[in-house]
Amino acid sequence: MIERLFQLQKRGSTATTEVTAGLTAFMTMAYIIFVNPQILGNCPGLKEHIPALVVATCLAAAVPTILIGLWTNAPLAFAPGMGLNAAVAFGMCLTMGYSWEQAMGVVVLEGIIITILVLTGMREAVMNMIPMPLKQAIVVGIGLFITVLGLVAAGIIHMGTPSAPLTYGSFSDKGVLVATAGLLLTMVMFVMRWRAALLLGIAFTTLLAWLTGMVEVPETLVLAPRFDTMFRADVIGALHPAVWAVVLAFMISDFFDTMGTTIGVLQQADLMDKEGRTPKWREILFIDSLAAIWGGLCGASSSTMYIEAASGVAEGGRTGLMSVTIGLLFLAAVFFSPIVGMVPAQATAPALVMVGFLMMSQVREISFDNLTEGIPAFLTLVGIPLTYSIAHGIGFGLISFLVLMIARKRWREIHPLLAVVSALFIISFATQ
Repeated sequence: MIERLFQLQKRGSTATTEVTAGLTAFMTMAYIIFVNPQILGNCPGLKEHIPALVVATCLAAAVPTILIGLWTNAPLAFAPGMGLNAAVAFGMCLTMGYSWEQAMGVVVLEGIIITILVLTGMREAVMNMIPMPLKQAIVVGIGLFITVLGLVAAGIIHMGTPSAPLTYGSFSDKGVLVATAGLLLTMVMFVMRWRAALLLGIAFTTLLAWLTGMVEVPETLVLAPRFDTMFRADVIGALHPAVWAVVLAFMISDFFDTMGTTIGVLQQADLMDKEGRTPKWREILFIDSLAAIWGGLCGASSSTMYIEAASGVAEGGRTGLMSVTIGLLFLAAVFFSPIVGMVPAQATAPALVMVGFLMMSQVREISFDNLTEGIPAFLTLVGIPLTYSIAHGIGFGLISFLVLMIARKRWREIHPLLAVVSALFIISFATQ
């Protein structure tokens, strides 16, 4: 039944490989179970609902991740989006004064609009109109982004001063030493081609963190779930004209973050053709739009595609069985979140760095000799990690490509959607 459902042999995988890949990806994503409630807890009225936010986060991740695995057989994963949750808490609730129920209503409304774009074929058309060099640059940019995230989590680099925005960490810090030891061991296992090298690296680094007193075994291993935030989104309140600009900002960010992540993960899994397309684009995009709605209904912010799924692909994940494994682990975390909380950021950092290395290999496919495509590709791949935003990097690439095509008097070759999307990015950048 598993073979018939996930076509393991056809994709050169096994059930053991897919489950291992799913466990690895889950471990690199599991931080969201605790970070998301901490961020959303800043919303007035939500601080007393932190246990419920943990449950909401797990459910917002589990349901769409299982669904995409069963429906599309793609090794992808969802969870509440970092950045989008901060926009809800610090932007809408604290700065603009919206209630958290209204903010979640905005998330639901944004998801409904994207769903309409999917059903009309518009979202798939936007996906297909992106030039192939930019799609390749998105993969490389995400690889660099993941690497930066891993090095920051390890403490090897951190935020510096205005004169040096990123700088090096201190190797006298216990966390940096633990993460560095985990990275070195993971690199060795990777080079030696050990199976489950990334997962073993996470386990080793977690053990080392425990031995050095960085983490402790929790007193309570099982918690009873609470559902206080479920289905309290105020969609009617989100229809007010004053909120429309916020809905547009959420839609652009969610729309292109997912686009970039999907391209990056599926390209690494070798599940895209030479044009950067995959047979089930529409189904993938449809589930993604439903995930945004579901995340808002759970009260966990928008649930979006996670780049950390690439760590599972690096372990050999090629089918939806990896996704189903991730989703089931998120469901288990509803009850066993204290155990998941034992894995520190330093333990998952080595896996992220190694995934970044694998995704960087796409850079050799980009033709930088063709300046009209090479320069936008370059701006895309550096824009994603340096702005901490996949959407912004894509925006830089599309706008610059449009300008260069016009400058070369090749405007007849410009896809009309490219002009429209570039204009939306310009409006979005100008109003930030």
